[in-house]
Amino acid sequence: MDKQFEEWHTEIMQQIHAAQTLSELQSLRSHWLGRRGIITLAMKGLSSLSIEERRSQGQQLNALRETVLDLLTSRQQEMEMAEETTQLQREQFDMTLPGSWPQTGLLHPITRTRRFIEDVFLRMGFSLEYGPEIEHEWYNFEALNMPANHPARDMQDSFFINVPGMVLRTHTSPVQIRAMKKYQGRLPVRIIAPGRAFRRDDDATHVPMFFQVEGLVIDHGITLADLKGTLTTMAQELLGTDIRTRFRPSYFPFTEPSVEMDVTCASCGGTGCRVCKGTGWVEILGSGMVHPVVLTNGGYDPSQVSGFAFGLGIERLAMRIFGIDDLRLLYQNDMQFLSQFQSYIGRPIL
Repeated sequence: MDKQFEEWHTEIMQQIHAAQTLSELQSLRSHWLGRRGIITLAMKGLSSLSIEERRSQGQQLNALRETVLDLLTSRQQEMEMAEETTQLQREQFDMTLPGSWPQTGLLHPITRTRRFIEDVFLRMGFSLEYGPEIEHEWYNFEALNMPANHPARDMQDSFFINVPGMVLRTHTSPVQIRAMKKYQGRLPVRIIAPGRAFRRDDDATHVPMFFQVEGLVIDHGITLADLKGTLTTMAQELLGTDIRTRFRPSYFPFTEPSVEMDVTCASCGGTGCRVCKGTGWVEILGSGMVHPVVLTNGGYDPSQVSGFAFGLGIERLAMRIFGIDDLRLLYQNDMQFLSQFQSYIGRPIL
């Protein structure tokens, strides 16, 4: 072997043996075999030699290169194995250490309340219907007897999007029209429509994004007595037979006559507090007999059939069931707050 190559071989052996870390080994690899390494540049310089010298030195350089690669690879494997052994010795498993319990998940109080409501109405013969959250203004307003520039729209501050005629639905009531269109005049209609709605409200009993359950019944001879009986049964199933309720006259453009249903405030038990604004009552839903215009827009003849509808706020009902005094707490994702309802057994939550 050429004397220069023998010196390189000896030097490489010494350097690889002296290397103590993988980073030092990588530096040696770059120094000798990298793009500008000593052996690499020597191989590039073979082109300036004669054919005989090129053949002789080329064979020696290739042999040296292969030897260096083998030495580097072997030394790297030794270092990695030694490092792994050291780490295993340092991280021995201690059987005496106490174990850790995995954190148990749970359904959000709003989801649990929604499932409870659905169970109650499904047992009463209702079916589930759903509608889009980005709704056309015709379904959200016009079809529900709220034409453009109608003052009733001021009651529902809306989030509009950059698509003409489309809005984040302000209530789940548009599902009434979609359900009537789906049934195409068939009777009876008994549906509930759970889902999200959006309004620019934010206080102890209102949030910009909230959940509702819309209810609709259409058939021959439906009266306000059917509405009151259904909602009273629902309240007793959800809140207990000792719950106090009251119905107050109200106004909704899509029902006539219209009533609001209140239940005893969960925070003060009816004595008056900031949640119920000192009245002792908290409104949980609005309802009434379906307006003839709405029936007509849905494809039904108001002279032949009648119906009632209601919109139930799930958050307010969850506040009543779980004893929460501020609706906004439900949306702060505070696990310490939410976890207190994990073992809740006051009512049979599904």
